[in-house]
Amino acid sequence: MKQTWQGWGPGEQAEQHYLVEPRALAGGGDVRHVSEFLRASGWRDHSKSGGPLAMQSPDRTVRIVYDPYVQPGGWTIHGAATGRTEEWSAHLGRQTPVEIIAGLTDAMTLPRSAHAPNVWAPLQEQNWHTRFEGGHYTATSPDGTAWMQYHQSPGGEAMWWTGAKDRQGNGWTANFSPTTPMHLVEAFSAELSNPDPVMRPRGHVPPSAQIRTWSVSVKPSQLSAWQQARITAARAATWARNSARSTRPRTTARPYTPAGGAQTRR
Repeated sequence: MKQTWQGWGPGEQAEQHYLVEPRALAGGGDVRHVSEFLRASGWRDHSKSGGPLAMQSPDRTVRIVYDPYVQPGGWTIHGAATGRTEEWSAHLGRQTPVEIIAGLTDAMTLPRSAHAPNVWAPLQEQNWHTRFEGGHYTATSPDGTAWMQYHQSPGGEAMWWTGAKDRQGNGWTANFSPTTPMHLVEAFSAELSNPDPVMRPRGHVPPSAQIRTWSVSVKPSQLSAWQQARITAARAATWARNSARSTRPRTTARPYTPAGGAQTRR
């Protein structure tokens, strides 16, 4: 049976969108770019109707909240301490583009790479300028609008500080605790420095003299297909991981539990 997607057909009208670069100044975008991928990856949605977005990882160690109803509003991510990582947190302004946030949040759903993470490598590959200044290590985009900094205060406290601003002061900032897993900060920096433009619908392009835009006509069915492809990829990766986990042979025997007795979790 052929499935008909709503909106497909000869009468479908194309809608005006804009490709925007640099992506760091493109504005927040549609939060579903982040949330739908996480949901497809097995994350639990604890959002309440009319309230902030709230997502929790399958192992319940990470919680992501997007709250646009308070000032200044934005994203808060909290990771609980585990055997592998210390407790960590991140705060990202509401105008942080969802494509850049997805660099961080998508990476939470993926197996950690075997290579040692390097936050600065993606930035240097895109010709960002790196320098030491006042005990801080900073990378700045070629056009000067975005930055990534490992910030150390005189008191010895440290954090990752990043953001983007145009000459009118429009933009966003974000910070990560120094305990944030490095591979997640690297994934964020890779999307921050990604030179590809991002797409925004008409009426959602920030009024900045430092962005470049190209008008494109996009059919709703095309948008749906692109969104569905991203969700399908998340589901496929999750299914593959779960299948591999369930078929992996046990290397240790299951501890014996007497009838009626409680098994101790190890």
